[in-house]
Amino acid sequence: MLKPSLHLKLGTQLTMTPQLQQAIRLLQLPLLELRQTVNEALEQNPLLESREDDSAEVALGEVVASTDGPHEAPQDGSHDGDGPGGSDEGPSEPAGEAEAPDDSWDEGPTATTSDTPWSGDDRPQEFADDSAETLHEYLLQQLRLSRLGARELAIGEALVDAIDDDGYMKDDLEMLQDCLRPDLECTADEIERVLAVVQAFDPPGVGARTLGECIGLQLAQLAPDTPGLATAVRIAREHLELVREPRPVLRRALGADDEELDHAVALVRSCHPRPGSAIQPYRPDYVVPDVYVRRGSRGWEVELNSGALPKIRVNAAYAKLLTRDHGPMRELLKEAHWLIRSLKIRNETLLTVARCIVERQAAFLEHGEESMRPMVLRDVAEAVDKHEATISRITTGKYMHTPRGVFEFRYFFSSHVAAVDGTEMSSVVIRAKIKKLIESEDPGSPLSDSRLAELLAADGAQVARRTVAKYREAMRIAPSSERRVVPAR
Repeated sequence: MLKPSLHLKLGTQLTMTPQLQQAIRLLQLPLLELRQTVNEALEQNPLLESREDDSAEVALGEVVASTDGPHEAPQDGSHDGDGPGGSDEGPSEPAGEAEAPDDSWDEGPTATTSDTPWSGDDRPQEFADDSAETLHEYLLQQLRLSRLGARELAIGEALVDAIDDDGYMKDDLEMLQDCLRPDLECTADEIERVLAVVQAFDPPGVGARTLGECIGLQLAQLAPDTPGLATAVRIAREHLELVREPRPVLRRALGADDEELDHAVALVRSCHPRPGSAIQPYRPDYVVPDVYVRRGSRGWEVELNSGALPKIRVNAAYAKLLTRDHGPMRELLKEAHWLIRSLKIRNETLLTVARCIVERQAAFLEHGEESMRPMVLRDVAEAVDKHEATISRITTGKYMHTPRGVFEFRYFFSSHVAAVDGTEMSSVVIRAKIKKLIESEDPGSPLSDSRLAELLAADGAQVARRTVAKYREAMRIAPSSERRVVPAR
């Protein structure tokens, strides 16, 4: 028979507090999501305010000193779990409530800045274009300006609805007739006439039902005296599948001379196979760099993009009014302390990791991709004395602006390939060498993957043919059989 009993058990357990979870989440957020998160905190916490004027900022330590009672604040111990009994998840949990917040992280801005003349505060901000419209909206706008009657306008709207994002008519005329019933009874000839109006809209080739018709619509907008136009129209209507074949096959099918055929094929190849893609349906995404890298008097210098980082502070007027009786408000004050602390940790970790990456990849900044060093997360984690999981979080979705362009932090991490001399070579270097070899190859006799592997081995990189094929496909380079260009006779 089971009897209830009490047992004592001694053990250790790591508890993920809300403050610790917040610090971890802020660590891995990209810049735009970080700003959104801070804006939400500003709306929910009345003790937080945006720090727009540095001269009006009051040191947070003075604010805390003017309030009564103890405050819970994070300790300055290890927050990366690298010490005994630590966690790799972020800042450590405060030991108790008897210690006031450290003033050292309250007096300055939440973003680590410097006094260099290229500080991000004065950089012009770019704004995305909100005027982009979809292909459907663009066609409807032209339809309403085409001076059609009510009946033709209804048919035209149905036709526009049937055009996909590439600009092709995806439904046949019989299906469109069924869609218009019973509101509108129309014949196939009526739909054909309205379709001809829609096919005259911009972009050229829109509303076509086949690729040949799409190319024919684009060719119809050229001047009649364009060299090779008549032959190009015949190719689009009858022999489009022969364009990829050797030139003699197409010449025999058309009975045209070499000059006429060259002009015609050039016209066909100049047409857009997906005219609808020319209309941008979405607003373009702009990458906002988290750090800036440039050459200074002491070498490569790294600075946070302080102009884009959120800057917040505690509202001094509200904080001075708090007493022991304001329990909920004092909890909000603790949350404000934690948010500022977490932002500071994020910025410091980001800057430290960025400087380590720049130091290790200085040869890339000097000479380009062929000088990239192999590097993994563990290398940076050991160099900056952080946990590998922390490095993984802080390098995800973060971007670095360098003289060679804007790169994601993860771009600088790559696997290594054994070199002939026993050293290691970055996979980025291998890709750069493959691309360079292909760009300098003979178009009539392109290099195969096996030949590329032999040339890389002669250059000191021992790479298998399968690896060469994998890197080539990752760079979206066609195989040698498709890169071959047959000279015209």
